[in-house]
Amino acid sequence: MITSNMADNESVECITEHERILQEIESTDTACVGPTLRSVYDDQPNAHKRFMEKLEVRIRNHDREIEKMCNFHHQGFVDAITELLKVRADAEKLMGQVTDTNRRLQDAGREVTAQTEEVIRCRIQQRNMTTTVERLQLCIPGMKCDGRYLCSRYYAALKTMEQLEKVYIPRVSRYRFCQIMAENLPKLREDIKDISMSDLKDFLESIRKHSDKIGETAMKQAQQHRTFNSVVQKHDSGMGYTKPVYSLNGRTPTQHNGLAAEEGVDQPEEEGVLTAQDLVDFSPVYRCLHIYTVLGDRETFENYYRKQRKKQARLVLQPQSNMQETVEGYRRYFNQIVGFFLVEDHVLHSTQGLLTRAFTDELWNMALSKITAVLRTHSSYCSDPDLVLQLKNLIVIFADTLQGYGYPVNRLFDLLFEIRDQYNETLLKKWALVFREIFELDNYSPIPVETEEEYKSVISRFPFHDAEIEKQDFPKKLPMSQSVPQIYVQVKEFIYASLKFSESLHRSWTEIDDMLRKSTNLLLTRTLSGCLQNLIKKPHIGLTELVQIIINTTHLEQACKYLEDFITNITNVSPETVHTTRLYGLSTFKDARHAAEGEIYTKLNQKIDEFIQLADYDWGMPESDGQASGYLMDLINFLRSTFQVFTHLPGKVAQTACMSACKHLSTSLMQMLLDSELKQISMGAVQQFNLDVIQCECKERALIMEGERALIMEGYSRCQCE
Repeated sequence: MITSNMADNESVECITEHERILQEIESTDTACVGPTLRSVYDDQPNAHKRFMEKLEVRIRNHDREIEKMCNFHHQGFVDAITELLKVRADAEKLMGQVTDTNRRLQDAGREVTAQTEEVIRCRIQQRNMTTTVERLQLCIPGMKCDGRYLCSRYYAALKTMEQLEKVYIPRVSRYRFCQIMAENLPKLREDIKDISMSDLKDFLESIRKHSDKIGETAMKQAQQHRTFNSVVQKHDSGMGYTKPVYSLNGRTPTQHNGLAAEEGVDQPEEEGVLTAQDLVDFSPVYRCLHIYTVLGDRETFENYYRKQRKKQARLVLQPQSNMQETVEGYRRYFNQIVGFFLVEDHVLHSTQGLLTRAFTDELWNMALSKITAVLRTHSSYCSDPDLVLQLKNLIVIFADTLQGYGYPVNRLFDLLFEIRDQYNETLLKKWALVFREIFELDNYSPIPVETEEEYKSVISRFPFHDAEIEKQDFPKKLPMSQSVPQIYVQVKEFIYASLKFSESLHRSWTEIDDMLRKSTNLLLTRTLSGCLQNLIKKPHIGLTELVQIIINTTHLEQACKYLEDFITNITNVSPETVHTTRLYGLSTFKDARHAAEGEIYTKLNQKIDEFIQLADYDWGMPESDGQASGYLMDLINFLRSTFQVFTHLPGKVAQTACMSACKHLSTSLMQMLLDSELKQISMGAVQQFNLDVIQCECKERALIMEGERALIMEGYSRCQCE
């Protein structure tokens, strides 16, 4: 019983469990059925069979419920099918409309889709552009710096590269192009050095071409300054000759670029005054100096620049071929030198340490030695005084120009004194030709004056004063020949020519006065004296010409004091000043006059010899002719006419000439008698010779009286002068 009850209880529990499982299966998802079914098999043995039975019973129950439900709803289902069949046609029609609508929507949407894709692409591009702009904003400063570096021709390249290297490249260092830029910076620095050095070489080459123009401009400005100062001094002093206004110690007061600005005097207007920096672009020098300084290689640049400029200095100082033939050759030579040293002066004052004063002084001293040697050599070949004078003016302008820029030029002025001696030599040679031409063209006869105008014309050129001649009526004659006023005028012209060289030599007027007097003495004692000596010795000069030469020298001797006054008026130096040189014209003309007197005596004796040679005595004649010989009468007539000319000579000269002629005649007659070839003389020949001697004695007294008369006339003339 108990066993039966236990079996029944177990059966009830089993059924209850199967109900639960079935409920779970019905109520749960299919994914959870597995665990539920596994619990069926985990229970008591054969429980699954009972479960299957229970499941079959439940299935049959559900089938009966389904069948009941289907039966209940069958008519409604049939009615629904019938209704569906009715709406089938409408559904097909609706399907067609929907299909057509879908097609049209697809067609319309295709364009929208394309535009949408384009919008999407543009949005992507816009986003990429925005990102690119943001990245480029970081790169732009570096790129801008690089552009300035390329466009500025490396003037600020190093600063730009420094900005790139320290500021901008680190910001965008993740980009490959920035890394490449950073790697190329050292090479670019070397390229900058090479290119700046190339620019410097081009500058050094071009400066050689521009030096001539720079020097020409500077020397023109210096010449204008000298001319302006000279006009100002003449205006202030009111004199024809003024002392130089230049200074040996540097620029004149208030001076700029060689031009002065005097207070109270208007400067001559100059349009566009050019300086070295106006003609030459010095930026390559500054740029290269800056680059090498920043790169720590300044010393290399300084050494290179100085070495190259030294080479150029040597080339500039080389004289051109045939430079001494024209003044233009010297002018180009000086222009190049001035241009070179003006460039050096500009670089010296516009840079710090590239050039030093010691270096420029060394260059200038080298240049001075070369210049003085070249000028000394080439000027020695100059035979034209005008060319030597032009050279002197160029040297003065050259010296004044460089002196205005602080270069010492005393050696140039010392050289000018050497050239001055050569200039005087060329003047003496030129005036020697002038004097010879004057003497050759002279007619050696007193100057005839027909009217008062002619007389004034003569005395305006030569200081002649004679009270007795002034009282005479026109026409009249002046005692000297035409060469005297011409010689006097030429001596004054020589003084003017010598003065032209002495001007602007920065010497006192006392020194200039001394130089003028010394050069004039050389003209008188060497040139004019030599010309007179040669003239006197010429065979075609006869006694009449010699007499006129003596008269001319007498008047030239008297005019020497006027030449001294002429020099004094030029220099304003009193002749009473200590150590003032006196003119040696007195001794010069006295020597010439003595030579002419001696030549008169010689020629007079030669003429007597010519007459004596005509003597044809018949030493064997039986008796004399009763009158003097014909050759002797001709000789006496010649002497009478000659001594009449001697009346214009000083009395002592005429008397000496008369005594010399008589003595020479008596000696010649005595030699006839004492001739060794004469073997015998007849009494008639002795009587004839005696008649000739008596005739000579009679005429000798007359000739002596002529000489005494000339002496009296000389004394009278002296009294008139006193």
